[in-house]
Amino acid sequence: MSADPVVVGPLPYENSEWEFGARDVEWMRTCKAWLNRAWKAPGHKRNTALLVGKSALAATLAWWIAYDVLHAASPAFAPFSAVLIMNATIYESVWRALRYTAAVIVGVAVQAAVGFVAGPDLIAFALVAVIAVCVGRWSELGGQPSQVATAAFFAFSTYVTAAGTEQRVSGLGQIVVLVLVGCGLGLLVNLCVAPPLRYRGAEHGLQALAAEVEALLDDMADGLCTGDIAADRARQWRTAGESAQRAVAQARAGLRTAEDSLPFNPRRLLPAHRGHLTFDRYRQSVDALERAVYQLGSLTRSLERWREAENTYSYAPTLRAYANFAASLRGIAHVIAALEADTLTEQAEEMCRLATTAQVALHTVLTVAHDDALPLSDASRPYGVLVVEATRLMEEFQNTCDVLRTTTDA
Repeated sequence: MSADPVVVGPLPYENSEWEFGARDVEWMRTCKAWLNRAWKAPGHKRNTALLVGKSALAATLAWWIAYDVLHAASPAFAPFSAVLIMNATIYESVWRALRYTAAVIVGVAVQAAVGFVAGPDLIAFALVAVIAVCVGRWSELGGQPSQVATAAFFAFSTYVTAAGTEQRVSGLGQIVVLVLVGCGLGLLVNLCVAPPLRYRGAEHGLQALAAEVEALLDDMADGLCTGDIAADRARQWRTAGESAQRAVAQARAGLRTAEDSLPFNPRRLLPAHRGHLTFDRYRQSVDALERAVYQLGSLTRSLERWREAENTYSYAPTLRAYANFAASLRGIAHVIAALEADTLTEQAEEMCRLATTAQVALHTVLTVAHDDALPLSDASRPYGVLVVEATRLMEEFQNTCDVLRTTTDA
């Protein structure tokens, strides 16, 4: 008697293979979309893709020379060095190469000094390790302290596996040569293949900082106009102020990157880039906005105290005047958040017009505070701080406008 055939579904491995294929296709689609965005628009994605491509190219060339041309015993030193010193700016790449090469030479020298005196035993290795780690903490080596120990350990490995003194000396010297080859190729590729000129980083950092300030001022203007300065709203302002403080650090990092991208960069000699080689306007603007951010932090703390310290809320005209003042500053921040070097003259003029409006709004705040007889001299109450911070905020925004207008006219 024959049994009915048993119908079974797809085998587990068949489903898993199909699922893996689908995931693989989706991953490739995501990568393609990311590369398309990097190709079409400048920014972080394009910079990342360019750095990855140049690192791979430098490493490949370094491996070819070390393995196929020099027939080195440890060819990986060359591509490792090429990738290690690759940076977003040529200036930083040069400093990395110098410090890394110095670290490797020191590590090899430590091994040579100890090895040829104490021999290739465990005690000698311990002595090499102690000396290399101590020397690696030397501040002049910058960010390469671990490389001294790394080079010393690889040199010790080369030393103990060599057959004689001549082979040992040759092996240690080869490590230094491979590092020089890798660093040299890394610098050459970074210099010749789309050398990075990141002057837009200063502009983008200032724009991001101004956008954070604009968002905070916008929310403050809305809350003050409606009288909503409850504890939750005040905490929200304080959180936004902290985000603006982080944006200050990012703006300064972008400014440093922009400045570091100029030295040794041949692209700065091209006519298209000659108008973007100074960053004084951005530095002074970031300085002024940084001070404004701290004033806003003090202002938000004072507004938080408003509800905590007062039992009567008969100062609605003052709040509305303050809301108009915050809105006028928001307009200036909005222009800075859209700052473009090509249209800076028109934008600077617009900012100066908005600054005049903000000065009028500040005068209204002072007048209303006087008419409402606010206790400005009472240190235990927030009103004096509110007026002082408003005056300081106006000074910093006016300073930013003046800096951009002056540097544009120059």
